[in-house]
Amino acid sequence: MSAVALFLEVVREHTRKSKWTEATLSPFRQVANTNRGDIGEDFLCRYLRHAGVSVARSATRTKMWDLEIEGKRFEVKIASEDVSGAFQFNHIRLDRAYEYLLCLGVRPEEIRFGVWRKGKCRKARPALWCGWRRGRARPTNRRRAYRL
Repeated sequence: MSAVALFLEVVREHTRKSKWTEATLSPFRQVANTNRGDIGEDFLCRYLRHAGVSVARSATRTKMWDLEIEGKRFEVKIASEDVSGAFQFNHIRLDRAYEYLLCLGVRPEEIRFGVWRKGKCRKARPALWCGWRRGRARPTNRRRAYRL
């Protein structure tokens, strides 16, 4: 047996089966983190336009907001569900000129979202953890997380 084959055998023995292995939304987990934000923004633009909602993307990556929805400026964050059923939304910048934070949480079989006023995110600092397992987004809000 080659060293590589033996190594892979040991890896398989120590690897737990992921809930993402045969999931409908598993392709999202294969995307590099640097592209996930663009996916979230493009998805929201298309979804909202399909629903007849006015939406526009910022013209450049250096703008102080991601999307303008019905005249309101939004920062958009996207994350996949971790092993414990929570989401971690990183790089929440409070020095940007947006009014609302919109977080998309991608689970193996569904997409959830939550929206917060920027002022409610002051305690979030660089990251926001949301446990939407019971339909609630925490820690900054008691509102429900909604399924798309």
